[in-house]
Amino acid sequence: MKSAVGIMKQTTLPLVIADFKEITKVRLAVSVVFSSLAGFLLGADSINVSHLVLLALGGYCMVGASNAYNQVIERDLDSLMNRTKNRPIPAGRMSVTMAMAIAVCMTLMGILVLYQINAKTALFGAISIFLYTSVYTPLKTITPLAVFVGAIPGAIPFMLGWVAATNEFGIEPGTLFMIQFFWQFPHFWALGWMLHDDYSRGGFKMLPTGKKDEGTALQIILYTIWMIVISIIPVFGFTGKLTLSVPAAILVFIMGMVMLVFGLRLYRNKDNISARRLMLASVSYITLMQIVYVVDKFI
Repeated sequence: MKSAVGIMKQTTLPLVIADFKEITKVRLAVSVVFSSLAGFLLGADSINVSHLVLLALGGYCMVGASNAYNQVIERDLDSLMNRTKNRPIPAGRMSVTMAMAIAVCMTLMGILVLYQINAKTALFGAISIFLYTSVYTPLKTITPLAVFVGAIPGAIPFMLGWVAATNEFGIEPGTLFMIQFFWQFPHFWALGWMLHDDYSRGGFKMLPTGKKDEGTALQIILYTIWMIVISIIPVFGFTGKLTLSVPAAILVFIMGMVMLVFGLRLYRNKDNISARRLMLASVSYITLMQIVYVVDKFI
């Protein structure tokens, strides 16, 4: 009997942990925390380790809460799509009550933790949760403009790090916000292209034209160009304390052009393979760009 109980505990605990990671979308949350930490390092005159830890913990809580609310709201639609039907709620492994409890607890914890850094950081974190759950999520089944709305909370983390380090909002965090804001369009439209059929089953309108066509591919190209332009603006000295050396700007420009090439290939081929390659290129770009910015500051 003891043996059977022991086996059940061994099999249940990993599943509980896996479901918690799924309901909070741990990989997405970690990438968001990375952006926040990059922004913090760019804004800080000296590194406050305790604030870094608080930012990482609070940032994870805010993203995790947003994702948990999202999965509660979309639980019926998630059951219709192949990529989401095995999520904890539609699969029946987690109750709505439990998911909401996780979301509320992480919201309160995230705001409290970020408030320990400064009030502005907590405010922007709270705004991010509100926009993601109360505006972006319901709009996804109504209009493709949902992606535009969703790009706002999605762009906050890079900016949030600077605000956490300086307790100020100005042109510097505004520039970081705009870089990640424009980056999200080619990234999410490439993802929307790949998953268009699955999204359609759930009634989600993720592509700007509603189709995998030249119009969508052209908009991907245009937003990628804007992303590249904004990413190198700090080299011209227009963005206050946020600066970029000429070698770093050239490197960021080259990386952006590589991403643009993948966008042009999608325009030419209009296939899922090209969309996937663009999506992967976009993930590489945002990560490497932030690393270049941080390294450039400290060397």
